[in-house]
Amino acid sequence: MNVRPPVVAGQFYPADPNELIEMLKELTDPIPEEEKIKAKAIVVPHAGYIYSGRVAGKTYSRVKIPKKIILLGPNHTGYGPAISTYPDGAWLTPLGEVFVDDNLTKKLTESNIYVPDYTAHVYEHSLEVQLPFLQFLSKEPFKIAPTVFKFISLEDALTAGDYLAGVLKDEEDYLIVISTDFSHYVPHEVAKQKDALAIDRILNVDPEGLYRVVVENDISMCGVVPATVALQALKHLGVSKSILVDYKTSGDVSGDYSSVVGYAGIILA
Repeated sequence: MNVRPPVVAGQFYPADPNELIEMLKELTDPIPEEEKIKAKAIVVPHAGYIYSGRVAGKTYSRVKIPKKIILLGPNHTGYGPAISTYPDGAWLTPLGEVFVDDNLTKKLTESNIYVPDYTAHVYEHSLEVQLPFLQFLSKEPFKIAPTVFKFISLEDALTAGDYLAGVLKDEEDYLIVISTDFSHYVPHEVAKQKDALAIDRILNVDPEGLYRVVVENDISMCGVVPATVALQALKHLGVSKSILVDYKTSGDVSGDYSSVVGYAGIILA
């Protein structure tokens, strides 16, 4: 079996399981299971936990963790195809193994849109950092379908979203995790202003609007493509409510507001 080892444990989050659990306790909220939302998708950041972990933890804490997790994130490394789906095996974190849902990934990669590939995932952190939150909060075992995206055209992103909706239309127990940070390395007030434009389009489930507002306003949102893909799928799958859980920048943690990265937690249910 192919097993992907953790590559940012000890950097983005603690490598020691006990330290990691203690940190996750601090970053998440003890919300009773019956009060949690059965969401179709969430938007969460993927920076080091000391910077973005609280935004991610507040968001994860508020949703039910189902048996199927579709992980969508940006490809920061440039390895592999434009759209890369990790096809099988397991991912390892300090909290143990998480198995890939090869039935789901097989359906995705039956098209020529989602390409089965390991290489794009070898050093990519955007999906790995989501797993400890899911492991810590899940009440039962879950499987993942991990895909990362390079920057592609709006047309290709919408096509990928249409196809994802077709794969998920008969599934009931799933959650799409959209991994993205927002503005990168701009002043705090600039980040807040620009990111508000992108967040508004996400809350309105507007994939084309999101893609265009990011491009036209030069918003350095690394996960605009996976977010566009997911929003297009959600247009078919239906969303009855959208909630902005939290928005922060790295300046809120570091105290340096001159050059920040923006983080948002959003629930789409």
